[in-house]
Amino acid sequence: MSEREELQAALGARSELGADFEPQIIDSFLERIEKRIDERRARPVARHEREHHAITPLVLGSLGISIPLMAIAGAAGGLWGVAMVCAAIVLVNFFVARR
Repeated sequence: MSEREELQAALGARSELGADFEPQIIDSFLERIEKRIDERRARPVARHEREHHAITPLVLGSLGISIPLMAIAGAAGGLWGVAMVCAAIVLVNFFVARR
């Protein structure tokens, strides 16, 4: 039964039973909804989905920070500095992805 159908059934029960039973009807409805929420929370998230969400900010952040770092490294150390920044970014992303 969907949430909408459960709510309609609860409202129908209230109209049939009257306002005296309203707290019990509401409590019963809320218990069913809470149970359904708990079931949805308990579902495991696919591993690749968790990894994707955990790695994406790191990859985007490292690419964003690499631009100014390469500019600074290029001005200070030339090609060698740029190569070192690139190697550091690759290593960080590699080890985080392996985790």
